[in-house]
Amino acid sequence: MILKELLKRMEYTCVQGSDEIEAAHLVFDSRKVGAGDVFVCIKGAKVDGHGFVDQVCAAGAAALIVQEEVCAPDGVTLIRVADTRYALAELSAAYFGHPAEKLKTIGITGTKGKTTTTYMIKSILEHAGYRVGLIGTIETIIGDIHEPAVNTTPESYQIQESFRRMADAGMDAVVMEVSSQGLMMHRVAGFTFDIGIFTNLEPDHIGPNEHASFEEYLACKAKLFRQCRLGIVNADDAHTQELLKGHTCALETYGFRAEADLRAQDVQLIAGAGFLGVRYAVRGLMEDEVEIHVPGRFSVYNSLTAIAVCHHFGVDVSDMKAALKEAKVKGRIELVKVSDDFTLMIDYAHNAMSLKSLLLTLKEYEPGRLVCLFGCGGNRARARRFEMGEVSGTLADLTIITSDNPRDEEPQAIIDDIKTGIAKTDGAYVEIADRKEAIRYAIANAKPGDVIVLAGKGHEDYQEIRGKKHHMDERELIAEVAEELRATHVR
Repeated sequence: MILKELLKRMEYTCVQGSDEIEAAHLVFDSRKVGAGDVFVCIKGAKVDGHGFVDQVCAAGAAALIVQEEVCAPDGVTLIRVADTRYALAELSAAYFGHPAEKLKTIGITGTKGKTTTTYMIKSILEHAGYRVGLIGTIETIIGDIHEPAVNTTPESYQIQESFRRMADAGMDAVVMEVSSQGLMMHRVAGFTFDIGIFTNLEPDHIGPNEHASFEEYLACKAKLFRQCRLGIVNADDAHTQELLKGHTCALETYGFRAEADLRAQDVQLIAGAGFLGVRYAVRGLMEDEVEIHVPGRFSVYNSLTAIAVCHHFGVDVSDMKAALKEAKVKGRIELVKVSDDFTLMIDYAHNAMSLKSLLLTLKEYEPGRLVCLFGCGGNRARARRFEMGEVSGTLADLTIITSDNPRDEEPQAIIDDIKTGIAKTDGAYVEIADRKEAIRYAIANAKPGDVIVLAGKGHEDYQEIRGKKHHMDERELIAEVAEELRATHVR
């Protein structure tokens, strides 16, 4: 492809060479540059692509996309843009033939609910006969291919490449999580979403390596509603109006408020063999009764969002209702059957806000005891440990403190911080650093009517220690412990 064609929808200046050259490949990793390639110099937090100019030119790069002044040999084209991250998104879209234009694109942003809602939407649309791709925290799904995720929202090149594969595979639509980091770093630039969704907003992802302030966090989320045709937003969230300032899309609302376009009424908690769930009435754009086998008020919000989206695809109400009953997400209130006497589940709750929401939800079902097993990740905001300890100490009948992903920190130091938080409460706790042994304790000491939640790891199947990821899947640990306890009991 001619470089000029890749740059067609962008503002740029050709400061050396010609934009009429042939581009072999589009590359943003200096280690992958070959003869005739176009290299985009991305300025990252730790590595700046502008520092690899000599290396990529020696490897045969035909053109460089830069935002700073660099020196390159004669014969190498230099294209100056205002922001190379934004340029990478636009170039990637062009490089892969603007595949988003061949798909219905659905983007979901918010602090909570993104992952569950993407799977609910996918479940409903596929139940109605659509072929749907997915990009999110857990994985990218293209047909039968499931690829584990590195970031909630991948780099723009990977997004466009996935869109291309989805379009080529005959997908009708793609539903994806859109993180504040992804919006801030222009990973979803280069196309317009057909539908943008806002779930909710609470202080999170604020720190040295994420957002400088809550105001910046909100401003990044707000960008989605200047990049979509239709916005579907939570009418109940306190930040919705601020988030929508300057929006350029049509709007619809959902929630519990009477003025919401799609609203839930008469919510009832339900429980059955192997599940906790809710039943409620949908009013407004759709009039019917819905039952989902996932507990809690936030599950009502997630399912309402999915209904609002699928309404625009003309999905029959019966398909929606059937699909919502079946929708499950790995690591999101994921029930793991061990005994008829107590309920055990895995959830990704890994900050105070999500843990509080989860525990309050489970307390509504009036368990015999609510047992919360969790740890905190190393190399992350220390305040999170105190906060999570205090939340669990306040709401759980028993807290089992264990290890999560210690990374470069000592597990015991993290546990001690959690204990500092619990000390502000009267909550009972035990500490067992080894996660398998902590799970063993929870199961071996379970009482009839208990609800036990293993929080923090969710869909993850590893434990990160000193820069290395070691395989550790809680589902496997539960199965091993259950089998070992059965064997001990038989003896």
